[in-house]
Amino acid sequence: MSSQYSTQVADDLERNLKEQERISGEIEALKAQLVALEQDHTVLVNIQQALGTSAAPAVSEPTAAVPAPRKKKAAASKAGKQPRAKKSATPAPKQTRKKNASEASAVTSAQPTLVDLVREHLTGQSEPRSAAEITAGLDKQHPERNIKTTVVRTTLENLVAKNQAQRTKQGSSVFYTAAEAAGAAAQDKSAEQQSAGSNR
Repeated sequence: MSSQYSTQVADDLERNLKEQERISGEIEALKAQLVALEQDHTVLVNIQQALGTSAAPAVSEPTAAVPAPRKKKAAASKAGKQPRAKKSATPAPKQTRKKNASEASAVTSAQPTLVDLVREHLTGQSEPRSAAEITAGLDKQHPERNIKTTVVRTTLENLVAKNQAQRTKQGSSVFYTAAEAAGAAAQDKSAEQQSAGSNR
């Protein structure tokens, strides 16, 4: 009997340790995802504020998204968490707005915006390009600017959202083309399909 119990306990311990390792791994992965999301959020806020025109939706979207989690947490402690969220949410945009206002004015007066550069670069390309390729091209054209791939990717996604660029996926890679170039490619494909159909 005691040997049965000891083997059972040993099995349970081993299972417990494996479960702890699995959950620890998931926690680490989630932490990494959270850090990446926070960085993306900062980049997106900076881009929206640099664009100027989309600054109003940028402010309304987070406030619209934040109340849902607050309501869930509010059941536990309404007074404790809501003021904290308000305090942490309001100072950050104020600081970035002050910085970005001066940066945006400097950018507009001295050089074209990143959005314009990315759009022009895409328009000049005959084939789809990845965010990394576009960043490399912009780095060559504008070595004085510190252009990062994450910012270029976000800018590309904004252009896709505004129908000024198109996104295509090939395997795990994502490629971008100017909306006009993508439209021309689609017309060529449909013409090929029609001619193939008429040949039959």
